[in-house]
Parts: sequence; structure tokens; C-alpha cells
Amino acid sequence: MSARGNKSGVGPSAPQQTEGFTLTLNGGSSSLKFALFESDGQTRHLAGKFDRIGQSEARLVVEGKDRPHHEEKVAAATHAEALETLFAWLSREIGPKAIAAIGHRIVHGGAQYRSHGVIDDALISALEAIADYAPEHLPAEIAMIRACRTHFGALPQLACFDTAFHRDMPAVARMLAIPRRFFEQGVQRYGFHGLSYTYLLEALRRSAGEEVAQGRLVLAHLGNGASLTAVHQGRSMDTSMGFTPAAGVPMGTRSGDLDPGLVRYLAQAHGMDARAFDRMVNHESGLLGISGSGADVRELLAIEASDPRAAEALAVFCYRIRQTIGGLAATLGGLDTLVFTGGIGENAAVIRARICANLGFLGIDIDGALNQSGAAVISSSTSRVSVRVIATDEEAVIAAAVASLLQHKDRPS
Repeated sequence: MSARGNKSGVGPSAPQQTEGFTLTLNGGSSSLKFALFESDGQTRHLAGKFDRIGQSEARLVVEGKDRPHHEEKVAAATHAEALETLFAWLSREIGPKAIAAIGHRIVHGGAQYRSHGVIDDALISALEAIADYAPEHLPAEIAMIRACRTHFGALPQLACFDTAFHRDMPAVARMLAIPRRFFEQGVQRYGFHGLSYTYLLEALRRSAGEEVAQGRLVLAHLGNGASLTAVHQGRSMDTSMGFTPAAGVPMGTRSGDLDPGLVRYLAQAHGMDARAFDRMVNHESGLLGISGSGADVRELLAIEASDPRAAEALAVFCYRIRQTIGGLAATLGGLDTLVFTGGIGENAAVIRARICANLGFLGIDIDGALNQSGAAVISSSTSRVSVRVIATDEEAVIAAAVASLLQHKDRPS
């Protein structure tokens, strides 16, 4: 597969060409989601996750069809160590030769990899060269690729890039207002959560029809990492994250957009070097930084009535998201559909209500009862904008891309 080509999405199922399961791996900064799919790329056999990687209370949780819930504490100081635990568990549960292919979510493909690609030595080298583009993700993702190679040998592996969804953003959305030589070296706004947005578009086609999916959309992926994207005619027009996933709206522990003058001020006044600044904006900011108590929206909601700092953190979070929706609607010249997804977007009705509360000027009016019940459509009957809640499934997008790879690989030339 070339570095340029069509986006792989949740497209038509591929015929079963290869015996065995597809393993999908989706690593976060301190988590690792995984799933096993049949070779059709659609039938999920089981799914699970490691959370709190790097902490003493790391856990492995597995769910599956006709399979009892499994949960255990594990040693997982790194993502690669979590994988070793997973490989041993899979070998016991499904057999050592049951995996036929592996698909990885890769956060950043840089300027070179603008569509999903087969993992080879050249791709690994290219990712190592841009590891600083996403230091919270790429090093761990590269380590997982290498761990899979060591364990499974020449098994086919596919890299599914979050940045691929945004590759056709207009130049005005991609360019940073810094000297052009940096743009020519690949320093630009890339955008992330692309696998999630790919899934949302396909889910919208299935549930609401092609006309709705081709309309003016704002897709809001709100979780510990959060971003919003403007989409029109299936194309990303602009997005809140930028060169790295730290940009955009405030998140669980990430700052979102900052005044660049802070770099000089904090260096001179507080002796903060680049490494300390990076740690601050990625691990000590956002909801955690403002509240001083936590990054989990559920915990902050539980204490906001008695803790002004928790209330302020939530207020800033909702305010910036509301502001971003307005800006993206301006980019689109109007808004037809707003979609919430991600752990917060799917489950926190009160956050959805607060975000939408002052967006009546855009034609947004949500129904309180529908929103509280978690309905698929939470806008009122008089709302000019359809507001929807869709559970995302990045693993399904990865599995479909792997199925397409295997289909083309097995097709006679």
C-alpha cells in the first residue's frame, strides 16, 4: 500500500481470505485497547483493555461473546510489557497460532503517511524520525509494533493513522503562521482522532442517510483526549487539534491552545525547560490543572457543588468546546448536524447540555429528556440542527482496514 491513497474506513466487508483472527491494538497515553475480529473485519470475537499502564494498579479487562467477564491486576510498566501479558493470555485462551494479522492505531503519520500503510522497515524508520511529533504516543506505538514483530515474526501488520482523515484539509486550515520553511519541513496542523471520525461518518450514513452524512457536520470526540472537527461532503475542513494532540480545547490533563509567549515567560521566570514544559502541557494541565484534584469528569461533577475549583474546571471545559463549535460552524458557513462521541460525549448528559445551552443562535436546541436518557438523537423537534450521540468504534475501523489489506493481498495480480 502506498503512502497516498483512499482512506480506509468501515467499508464493505471483505470475503474471508485468511484463517485466524485480526488483532487490533489501540494505544493511549496510559491505556491499551484491543480486540479480536473474524477475518471478515466485522465480527468481533472479544474486546478488552489495559488501563493505568505505568501505575501499580494496572488492570486487564476482557469482554467477549459467550465469554464471562474477566478482570485482573497485571504488571504493565509499559505498553510493550502490557502486550507481553496480552500475548500470553491470548495463547492460553485461543491458541498460539490463531492470530492472522494485526492492525495498529498510529496517532501521527507526519507529512509522508497520509493513508493507512503496511508496516515495513521503511515505515518504522519514518515513524522513529517523527517521534517528537507525538511524544506521548509514537514511542509507545513503535515499541508495540516491534514487540508484535518479535512475537509473531512476519505476520502482516497494518498502521492505521489518525492523521489520515484530515489529510485533505484546506491549506488555510493546515498552515501555521510561522516562517514557511517550517511548513515545508512538515510543521503544520495535522489533526487527530481520525479513526473515530471515520467511524462516525459511516455510522451517520447508516443511521441517517447519505444526504445527512454529506452535510455540514461538527463531530465532537470528547474523552480524556478531546477534539472537534468540521466536516463537509465527507471531508475534514478544519479541526481543533494541531501539530500535536496537545492543541485545541482543554482535556483531561492536556492544556489545549496556549499563548506561545508562555514558553519564554516560564523559561525565564520559573526555569522551565522544554521537557518540563512538555510535561506540564500534557500531564499537569487541563481539567487536572484547573481543579487541582482530578481529570475525571465524573469525579469533578460529583464534587463541583462543594469545590469551586472543580466547578471552574468543568466551566472552562464546556466554554472552550462551545466556542470551538461556533468557530467550526463559521468555517462551514452553517451547521446541519452536531455529533457527540467519546467517553464524555457519549455518557455525560449534563456536559452535553451545558455545551449546547448557549448555542441557540446556531439553531441548536436539545430535548432535556432525550438527552438525559442517552437517546441517539437528543435535539428537540424544533431544533434546526440535529444533535446526535454515537458510540465510536476505532477498533472496527482498524479491523475493516486490515480485512481490505488481506483481500487485496490474496487477490491474484
